[in-house]
Amino acid sequence: MTLIAHMTDLHLRPRGLACYRVSDTNMLAERAILSLKALDPQPDALVITGDLTDRSDPREYAVAKRILSRLDIPVYLLPGNHDSTAKMRREMAGYPGLAENPDGKISYCADIGSVRLIVLDTYLSGSPCGEIGRDQLRWLEARLSEDQRPTLIALHHPPALSGIRHMDNIGLTDAPALEEVVIPHAHVERFLCGHLHRPIIASFAGRIMTLAPSTGHQVVLDLSEDSPALFNFEPAAYFLHYHSMETGVVTHMAYVENFPGPYNFFADEGVVWPGDER
Repeated sequence: MTLIAHMTDLHLRPRGLACYRVSDTNMLAERAILSLKALDPQPDALVITGDLTDRSDPREYAVAKRILSRLDIPVYLLPGNHDSTAKMRREMAGYPGLAENPDGKISYCADIGSVRLIVLDTYLSGSPCGEIGRDQLRWLEARLSEDQRPTLIALHHPPALSGIRHMDNIGLTDAPALEEVVIPHAHVERFLCGHLHRPIIASFAGRIMTLAPSTGHQVVLDLSEDSPALFNFEPAAYFLHYHSMETGVVTHMAYVENFPGPYNFFADEGVVWPGDER
């Protein structure tokens, strides 16, 4: 079996600074990594689907390197709209795949156990929206055609709409072109996304799209026509994507926070459940 952890939207800040003045994203990311390290079994890899930093500040990438250095598993990165392709490639040099295609977007493949990961870069300079672009779509078509193993496609901006209007308005601009590329390739099993700071499951191109919550603050769930851009501190979580030949890809949500338990499913002594009066 293969187990892949999926975190997103860490929004790391220079040491001592909070995100939006109230969200201690560095502490929250540290807590998420400690939660990940406590898992048994350990994941085979961690994928972070963008917005590793909040302002693509070199000091923020330094914080990221310090936090991620605690892990003993491969970490696969890709930029979000708060990052920068060029700065991530430079500041996070040495992480898998970042040195490939040095003059273009950060796009690469990785073999993780029984699955293949394909990373796409949707960073669009000067815009909160995302774009894959024609060159990267051609590259994706070639990669999907050369290998038929179960495949996960990771990108920051989700290709499917969520109903949260202010986030959908800053979504992926060329989602229809991505759909056209992916539809013929039945071995694509999942899209791994971020950007919306909520756990969201949707369908895109006949596949399941898993959009992970942030390790820090979450976007308020508001499906009204004029939903304002607000965030809160719902419980932080991340996804675990489990794959075996028997199950295909199964996604579990793991909460960062510790909760009471575990407890055994035993009734109190002397309690008789209805139907057991024998």
